[in-house]
Amino acid sequence: MDNKTQPKPAFNFSGSIPHHYEQYLGSIFFEPYAIEVCKRIDSSSLHLVLELASGTGRVTRHLRKTIPDTSKFIASDISEDMLLVAKEKLKGLDIDWQIIDAGQLPFNENRIDLVVCCFGYMFVPDKTKAFAEAYRVLKVGGTLLFTTWDKLDFNTLSHIYRRAAKEYLENPLPESYNLPFSMNDESGIRAILENAGFSKITIEKVSKVSISQTVKEAVTGLTQGGLVYNEIMKRNPARMKDIVATVEKELTEKFGTGPIMAPMSAILSQASK
Repeated sequence: MDNKTQPKPAFNFSGSIPHHYEQYLGSIFFEPYAIEVCKRIDSSSLHLVLELASGTGRVTRHLRKTIPDTSKFIASDISEDMLLVAKEKLKGLDIDWQIIDAGQLPFNENRIDLVVCCFGYMFVPDKTKAFAEAYRVLKVGGTLLFTTWDKLDFNTLSHIYRRAAKEYLENPLPESYNLPFSMNDESGIRAILENAGFSKITIEKVSKVSISQTVKEAVTGLTQGGLVYNEIMKRNPARMKDIVATVEKELTEKFGTGPIMAPMSAILSQASK
């Protein structure tokens, strides 16, 4: 199962991003959905579980608690830097960490009982191939469970940040600007799953609340924990100071100094082979 050739990420989650991603965005955005996803798992007959796009391990921690101790659990990401943070956070847990490209899974057919991918498929260049790969490696009766973000308008904190960043980004906007919110068409998700061969498909919008104890923590995570940060630093790093000031001003006007409680929405999809 080992990947002999290390895959190269299409987008660069590296440098300071993984630490800011985990320290700030992890609790604000990803922890609530990690808990929600694990509630949907029937762990009674799981022998081999694969997590794709594990990131810094927010979902990974809950998956390891949810699936049986006897189950083999592979947690993976295409970014080595993200996995380094996850490994440190979750050291001591029985997890097989691997660098894996979701579009080219290094497993034989009909091997895996459950594939989980939270907020990762948006970044996979060839989604048709990625879903076909998930279908291929799943056992008959196996499950694919994944989340993608709903429309940007329904994710308040991200909307405020991206609106501010857009003012300081020269055209054309980088692909990374819209990508995280690019898989919110439920009919489109269903079609690509059906084309891959999946059945018993359920797709639903799940609303949660983004919580940050202070405006400053939210601003740090939003401005330095995602792909747009690298783009700004590459194009014109001097603009980051203005973006931080603008986002902090807007959040303070809307929420006060904290704690912040803002609506967010994601699409939760589940399908069987």
